[in-house]
Amino acid sequence: MEILMSVVIGIIMMCAVYLILSKSLLRIIIGTGLLSHGVHLLLITMGGLPKGEEAPPLLGEHSVKGYIDPLPQALILTAIVISFGVTAFFLVLAYRAYQELGTDDMERMRESEDYWG
Repeated sequence: MEILMSVVIGIIMMCAVYLILSKSLLRIIIGTGLLSHGVHLLLITMGGLPKGEEAPPLLGEHSVKGYIDPLPQALILTAIVISFGVTAFFLVLAYRAYQELGTDDMERMRESEDYWG
């Protein structure tokens, strides 16, 4: 299962890098979102997928032999919230740049540096 997840993570990261290297600002934003999803999958895979007879980490009279570590899930939940905020900021920034410059092409934005100057 880990090998399949590694292949999926590699494909997602490959697509994300391809989108980030494009000229369209919207594709760059989609690429950063895809990259964050790839990192989330990487964290969950590195944390270990549950196998067999594992239980929640509860202490008490009946102790368990194996348990699932909750830390990777907590880190991923935090990363999802942060990536949502960053994506929302990028979308607002792209919308404002499109309003001012009339394009989302990075090359044409670079040419219009005199506009800001």
